[in-house]
Amino acid sequence: MDNILFIQNDPEVPPGTYADRLAETGIAFRIARPFAGEDIPRLDEAAAVIVLGGSMGVNDTGVHPFLLKVKDYIRAALNVWKPFLGICLGGQLLADVAGARVTSNLYEEIGVRRVNLSMKGLEDVLFRSVPAHFDTFQWHHDSFALPEGAIPLACSDACPIQAFRCGRNAYGLQFHPEVNENIVEAWCRDFAGGPEPDLILAGFRNVRASYLNNSLRILDNFLEIAGIRMQ
Repeated sequence: MDNILFIQNDPEVPPGTYADRLAETGIAFRIARPFAGEDIPRLDEAAAVIVLGGSMGVNDTGVHPFLLKVKDYIRAALNVWKPFLGICLGGQLLADVAGARVTSNLYEEIGVRRVNLSMKGLEDVLFRSVPAHFDTFQWHHDSFALPEGAIPLACSDACPIQAFRCGRNAYGLQFHPEVNENIVEAWCRDFAGGPEPDLILAGFRNVRASYLNNSLRILDNFLEIAGIRMQ
C-alpha cells in the first residue's frame, strides 16, 4: 500500500515540499495525474489522500472533465472516512462535494497573507504547534463557503474561511502550505509585467523559514491523523 496518494490536478501545481518531506522521512507516496489521463488508484491502495490545487475551478468540468472523477473520488473518500487533505482547489472540491458553494473573485488572495486560527482550529490536531497567527502563501481567485456541519478552523482578513474540517478527518485548506520558491517563481512568471511578481517572490522569501516550519507541522499532524508513522 502507498501510504499517501497525491492527486495532482494541474501540471504547474505539484506536491512541492510535501513530496520532499515524505521522501526524506521514508514514507511511501504516489502521485496520480488525472489531468494527463492517468487513473486514480483505488481508495484501499492509500492510507490517506491529498488533493492539490490547480488553475481551474470546481465547475470547469466541461473543459476539464477529469474533475468529475476527482469529485467522485472525494465523495467516496468521505463515505469511508479516508483521511483527506484538500489544498486550494482540493479544498474547494471538498467543499463542493460536501454541498457548499464555491465562488469566483469574491475573496481573492495572491502572495503571503496572514491566517488566523479559530478556537476550534487551535484545538484541532491538524494545527497542533502551529501559531494562532501565521504567514502562509495564497494563490486563489475562487473561495469556498463552509459546508453544512463542517467546523471552521481558520480565516484571514480577506477570506472568512481559510480552513475547515468535515467529519473527523477530512480537511479543506484555502492556502498553499506545499509550495517552494521554484513553484512560486514559476507562478509569478504567469503574471504579465509590472513589479508585482517580484514583490510576491520577495514576500515569500522573507517568510520562507517560518512558512516551511509551519507547513511541515501541518503535514506531520495530518500524517498522525492518518495513523502514519515516520520511519
